[in-house]
Order: sequence, then structure tokens, then C-alpha cells
Amino acid sequence: MGIVCLMERKIPFSYALIKPSGPDCNMACEYCFYYEKQEYFDKGSTPAKSRMSDEVLETMIKKCLSGHVRQFGFGWQGGEPTLMGLDFYKKAMAYQEQYGKGKDVSNGIQTNGILITEEWADFFLKYNFLVGLSLDGPEHIHDHYRFMAGGQGSHAKVEETARMLLGKDVQVNALTVINDYSAQYPEEIYRYLREVGFDYLQFIPCVETNPENQREAAPYSLSAKAYGEFLCKIFDLWEADFVDGYATTSVRLFDTFSHVYLGMTPPECMAQRTCGNYLVVEHTGDIYSCDFFVEDAWHLGNLMADDPQELLNSRRQRLFGDMKAKLAPKCVKCEWLTFCRGGCIKDRIRDPQDKRFNHFCESYKIFFPYAHERFLKLMQGFQERQERDRQKVSGKASEKTRGN
Repeated sequence: MGIVCLMERKIPFSYALIKPSGPDCNMACEYCFYYEKQEYFDKGSTPAKSRMSDEVLETMIKKCLSGHVRQFGFGWQGGEPTLMGLDFYKKAMAYQEQYGKGKDVSNGIQTNGILITEEWADFFLKYNFLVGLSLDGPEHIHDHYRFMAGGQGSHAKVEETARMLLGKDVQVNALTVINDYSAQYPEEIYRYLREVGFDYLQFIPCVETNPENQREAAPYSLSAKAYGEFLCKIFDLWEADFVDGYATTSVRLFDTFSHVYLGMTPPECMAQRTCGNYLVVEHTGDIYSCDFFVEDAWHLGNLMADDPQELLNSRRQRLFGDMKAKLAPKCVKCEWLTFCRGGCIKDRIRDPQDKRFNHFCESYKIFFPYAHERFLKLMQGFQERQERDRQKVSGKASEKTRGN
């Protein structure tokens, strides 16, 4: 009998989330989870407000694009990544062109929009950047927690940036944090974002540990009940926007659930059985498991000395990713497990009251009984419309062939 050697399949390194200016930011949003990393990096040899050097930038891009994958995505985030200045990103594009020949390279950037000018917009358009713009809603909602370091509101500038980017046909998504205040206004937020011109919406539920009392969630955190009710209202609005079997508005969470309903792999890691399929690269070149876990426990190495592909497939990174699959018995038995998969790991630990469960577990138990049957019908209609469209295309092709 022959000996069969089973090799563990390696995860392809195809995406890096980059923090070129670290946690440094020109705003002081009250709910920001990354602001506290200022202290973390200040303890090291590199101050938090330092910037990614040209040496680190070139090495990172060279190593990211040296693998065998045909497609690679760079996500630029912060802090506030535009603090690096436009010339930094022009260099990044030059390095990508130099080292990415024969590859499909994509870029996305998450920004608060304060520094964005028409020159930035033209750059984003030229290099096909996907821009995630942080906009929490109309002024009274956005400025409730999102303000400048001096305390003044930021809404007017961010809305101006949004309209300018959309007017130039830049790919731009609205990134909207849902907190204890904004959860009260689902219809107002949705209709406002649609009026501004957004077709792609991402609602990000907020829960963080209270810095004043480490045994509870921060006061601005969203309760499970409020989030569940918020999702139900947003679902009504999203469903009403369907035309001829197709969604005219993209809501990222619903897009994720749609993949599950259609038997496809969901794009969001929160809805997958395990996570850890990408790496975070800080301004120092240090590599971490996830941007929610930039801490010593999940520091994997430094790209100046290490191979990112090997770090992604390291034992430590696998341990991190496998934590997600370790669920409490009640989660394993839950009828909605296929959709939430226990949620994001960080949502299990940011509220210290019970670290075994997702803070938003009850949210989904409110949402799915409300939306499940309607979701099934929407997905059935979507599939039927796709089949009709395929038949039309096939019929036209046949007619053209006969005509020739």
C-alpha cells in the first residue's frame, strides 16, 4: 500500500490592508477604535505620528506582488491615510506598475474626506480607486460623534467631498457607523445617502469597550436590539428599491447574506466559518493578523525581514483565524448560524459581559425571522431574472449567427 502525503493547502496572499500613517488622524471621532493605537506605537521605537518610509513602501509592494496570484488588492486605511499626501500614492502606483506586470492590481482607500481635493479625485479616477467615504448621515447624525480635533463638526466638508467624487464618477461607497444615536434614524440615514447619490452603502455596527469601565461596552455602543430593529427598517427600504428582480441599491451586509442564500461564499469574513485571509501592514512594516487586533499577541513579523506569504500561512495566523470557528453550544444549534457564523471575533470581545457570544447575536435573531421569507423570494426572483436575461442574450446571438 502506497503512502499518501496530504499537504496542507496554503492560503494565497492576495490582499493587504495598509496603515501608511498608522493611527494618526486629523479628526477626533469619539467612537474610533484605532485612536488608542497611538499609545501602542508610542511605546515602541517609532512614534505613532511617523509615516511609512519610501523603503518600506517599495519593499511592501514588491513582496506583495511577487507571489503567484494573478490578482492582488491593496487597501489603504488609517487613521487617515490621506495624511501621507498625494505624492506618496503616486509613488505607490509607480511601484505597482514596476512590480505588478502581468497582474490585475486593485486599490481601495478609506478616508474621512477632509483632505480630498479635485486633484485627489482625478487621481482616484485615473487609477480606478474604490473610495470608502466615512459619512454617518445628515448633519445632526454625522456630527454627533464625528468631529475635528478642535470639536467642530465635519459634515459640511464631507458631504461636499462626497458630491464632488460622485460628480467625477469616482467609485465611492458610503461607510456609515451605526451607534446608539444614529440607530434611531434608519429611514433618514438611508434616504439622505441615496439623495447625495450613493448606490453602495455599508452600515458598520459600533461596539467598543468602555475605557472608563473595562467590564462593559462603551456608552456610544449600539445595543443588539437597536441594531436588529435598524436592520429590519433598512431591509424594507432596500427591498423597495428592487426593480425587475435586481437591487438598485447595494447594502454590503445584505449583499453578503445574498451570497449565502444563493449558495455562494460570502465576501465578508464575518459571515465565513474562519477568518485571517489577509494581513495588516502598519506604517512601521510590522504585520498583524487583523486591523481589529493590532497588538502584541497577533504581531506576526515585519515585512522588511519576513515573507508575507509565509506569515499569512503561519501557525499563529491559523490560530487566529480558527478562533472564529470556536462557537458556544447555543451558536452551533442556532438556525441562523449559516448566515452569521458567530459574527466578527471583535464583536465577541468588545463587550466584556459575555465573551462567548457575538454582541449582535440577538440582532440577527430579530432580523432573520423578519426578513427570511422575503429574502428567499428576492433571491428566487433574482435568479429567474438572470436566467431570462441569459436566454435573451443567447437568442440574440443565435439570430445574429443565422443572419450571417
